[in-house]
Amino acid sequence: PDDHRHLLHLVERRIVCVCEACWALHSGDADYRPTGMRSLWLEGFECDETTWASLQIPIGLAFFMRSSVSGSVVGFYPSPAGATESELPLETWEALVAANPVLSRLDADGEALVANRLSDPPQYAILPIDRCYELVGLIRSRWEGISGGDALAEAVPEFFERVRRQATLPPDGVAV
Repeated sequence: PDDHRHLLHLVERRIVCVCEACWALHSGDADYRPTGMRSLWLEGFECDETTWASLQIPIGLAFFMRSSVSGSVVGFYPSPAGATESELPLETWEALVAANPVLSRLDADGEALVANRLSDPPQYAILPIDRCYELVGLIRSRWEGISGGDALAEAVPEFFERVRRQATLPPDGVAV
């Protein structure tokens, strides 16, 4: 069903669909962990053009997660071929966390910061990692031609509107 659970196989770096019983049985295994649970819409998130450029992500749509396996922060940007991975400069991530302390509570492996800088104003959220890969799948399935096409131009804003409706604000109401 649409509302099924997922586990992360950390070593193989894959998401596994599971039923409730398997989720409960394997959530504590060393090789598996549950995906994140929270969806936070981040109003007032601080990320200027210089900071974004220093993340070295070539497009305005990406998600960032802390990897417990590699011990680093990894950025992913969706493409028609899937998610392209880029390890981030640690000092840039630390500066982003300093400007947005909500990122210090990002659940390693299970959730990610999602940035949509294609919209005006830019949009930011913390989402479970499986929702981030839902965005990747959406882009792969809707991509047409060289630039993505009209279907993609509609699908990405619709995804972020759904995220905004379903998400909550951080306890203090802002990202910082």
